Amino acid sequence: MTSTSMVARGTRTAELPEVADPSRVAPKDARELSRLFFHQLTVLEEGTPEYQYARNTLIEMNMSLVRFAAGRFRSRGAEEMEDIVQVGMIGLIKAIDRFELSREAEFTSFAIPYIVGEIKRFFRDTTWAVHVPRRLQEARVQLARATEELQSRLGRMPSVRELSELMSLSEEEVREARLAANGYNSASLDATINNSTDGEAALEDFIGTEDAALGLVEDFHALAPLIAGLGERDRQIIHMRFVEELTQAQIGERLGVSQMHVSRLLSRTLARLREGMLTNH
Repeated sequence: MTSTSMVARGTRTAELPEVADPSRVAPKDARELSRLFFHQLTVLEEGTPEYQYARNTLIEMNMSLVRFAAGRFRSRGAEEMEDIVQVGMIGLIKAIDRFELSREAEFTSFAIPYIVGEIKRFFRDTTWAVHVPRRLQEARVQLARATEELQSRLGRMPSVRELSELMSLSEEEVREARLAANGYNSASLDATINNSTDGEAALEDFIGTEDAALGLVEDFHALAPLIAGLGERDRQIIHMRFVEELTQAQIGERLGVSQMHVSRLLSRTLARLREGMLTNH
C-alpha cells in the first residue's frame, strides 16, 4: 500500500480508516485525514481501543510538524536535536488533546505554537550551564529583545537605565539579568582552540591571570607575629598608615607629634619588620 492508502477495518466504523504507515503520510494528506480522525475523537469513548487508535494515528501523521518546528534549531548538535524532537512530540500530543474542530482553525496553526513553546521551555529549564532562578531566565529573554530593539532604534548599545525603562524593571534587575545571561553557555577549560602562533592550545591557557596577591599570603602569616611583638604606639602607627591610609601629617595630628617624628618612627618600625621577615625567610 502507498503511504496514504486506506482500508476499512472490520472492528472499526467505516468512517475510521486504517492508515498503513501514519508517519509517512504527506503533510497535505495529513491535514485532510486529521479532520476525520479529530471528528472521530469527539464521538468515540475515551480509553477504548478505537479512541487510542485514532489518537495514536493523529500523533504519527503529524510528526512532520515536530520536525518542521525542530528545524529552527538545526544549529544544535545531532544528539541535542534528538532531545528537541522528543520534547516537540510532547507539545504535539498536548495540541492534539486540546484541539477542537469547533475552533474552525487549521490544526497545523494550532499545533505549531504548542510544539515550539515546549521546545523553548526545554531550553529555558535544562540548557543553562549554570542554574539561575526562573525569573532571571525569563528576564534574560526579555533583556535580549529589549537590547535588540533599542540598539536598532538608537544606533548604539543601550544603557542600563534605558533598558530598565523599556523593560519596566529596576536597574539592579537589569544588571542581574545581564549577569544571569553569562550562565547560559559554558565551555570546558580543556577545550582545544586553534592558535595561529602556537597551533592548538587549551582554552585555560588564554583566560584568567595569576593573582599576585596570592604570593603575599605567606608573607602576611610571617608578618603577623612580628607586628604583634611591636609596642602599642608602633602598632597604632602601622594601623593608621596602612589600614586607615592616613598621611604622616594626619597621623602626627592624632598623636600630637610632628610629621618628621612620625616619619622617623615609621621608618624605624618598618626596618625592624623587614629585618624580622628576612631572618624568618
